[in-house]
Amino acid sequence: MLFAIIARDKADSLAARRSARPEHLARLQALQAEGRLLLAGPHPAIDAPEPGEAGFTGSLNVAEFDDQESAEAWANADPYRAAGVYQDVQVKPFLKVFPA
Repeated sequence: MLFAIIARDKADSLAARRSARPEHLARLQALQAEGRLLLAGPHPAIDAPEPGEAGFTGSLNVAEFDDQESAEAWANADPYRAAGVYQDVQVKPFLKVFPA
């Protein structure tokens, strides 16, 4: 089943995000290599593809996991969590309708 992992950044966490980014991306690349990643990316704090020092407000990942528990365990092991980037994280089942 697909799960949406919706994370909200803490205020002033841009430096921590930048520091933990290589490890964070490596985990997403592993999901992609396994064919389990549907999409992933950050939410810029401003309407710009490169928000600079404005930073980000969070992230969205949609990926396939066996069950809710597996999805939550994966989300909880994110390097951004360990680095203190995320204020909170929600993991929700997701049904892809479009594109078919």
